[in-house]
Amino acid sequence: MRMIFVNLPVKSVEASRRFFGALGFDFNPQFSNESTACMVIEENIFAMLLEHERFQDFITGAISDATKATEVLTCLSADSRAQVDDTLAKALAAGAKPWKPILDMGPMYGCSFQDLDGHVWELMYMDQAAMAEVGEAAQVGA
Repeated sequence: MRMIFVNLPVKSVEASRRFFGALGFDFNPQFSNESTACMVIEENIFAMLLEHERFQDFITGAISDATKATEVLTCLSADSRAQVDDTLAKALAAGAKPWKPILDMGPMYGCSFQDLDGHVWELMYMDQAAMAEVGEAAQVGA
């Protein structure tokens, strides 16, 4: 079984815990301490939120300032359009900044925001049945 750990520098683990907790995420205490929070995204997918000093232990060079340049786009799937809208509302209420306008491309619907440290998070709902129909129509027309 593979696991993925996305490591992100944060100014305050405590503030990040409150922020992501408000979005409904849980934390794994086994991989968390006062300078690190292991946010559970799915069973085998985690975001390691590390305070700058701790993050520096793992890198060579400077920590990017995500408020000035985009370092990465982390996109999570959503179960519905309503979940996209609900999560965006929770993020903004918890202190996130909007990043790009809502994306509505029929079977694909998404949003994006910057967390407290400027990291960009996207949420995307993909109506698989509608996407299959679009794909089939494109093949028939080819």
